[in-house]
Amino acid sequence: MHLHSHALTVITQENRTNATQRYLAIWGVTLFMACYVVAAHASLGGDGASIETDRVRMKADHAVRQTPSSNGSYIVYETTLPTGTTVRQYVSAAGVVFAVAWSGPFKPDLRQLMGPHFDKMIARQSGQVFAGHRFVNQHEADLVVESGGRPRSFAGRAYLPGALPAGIAVQDIR
Repeated sequence: MHLHSHALTVITQENRTNATQRYLAIWGVTLFMACYVVAAHASLGGDGASIETDRVRMKADHAVRQTPSSNGSYIVYETTLPTGTTVRQYVSAAGVVFAVAWSGPFKPDLRQLMGPHFDKMIARQSGQVFAGHRFVNQHEADLVVESGGRPRSFAGRAYLPGALPAGIAVQDIR
């Protein structure tokens, strides 16, 4: 009888140890994935250093074309997606993505391009009469989003007015 209760105690301790190890493993994987998702792409307001990772995530085969502005205050990174859509990411000399623009037959992944500003756009749009329609025209002090088009012809842009570098005109974001 004593041997039986001792074996039960050992099994119970092993089960607790295994459960703790599984919990820690799941927690560790969850933490890793959360960090990976946050760092996986450049987005509006984010760090411009990860534009190449963004290109890979959007499955664009060609290298990103870089065009410096005439006054040197920003660089435009242009990528053509497999769908034929062109995405331009505007990065200030400080390394911040202050604007994104797109044009082509299909909309790009706006959640990826706009990052946390995408949810802000959706929340603001939900109160509008034409929410969910093809056209978005939001002009706020912290975020401007203009997007529209029809099948096979979409264009838009989103930018952070407070992050625009000196010398750039809003019309230059296209």
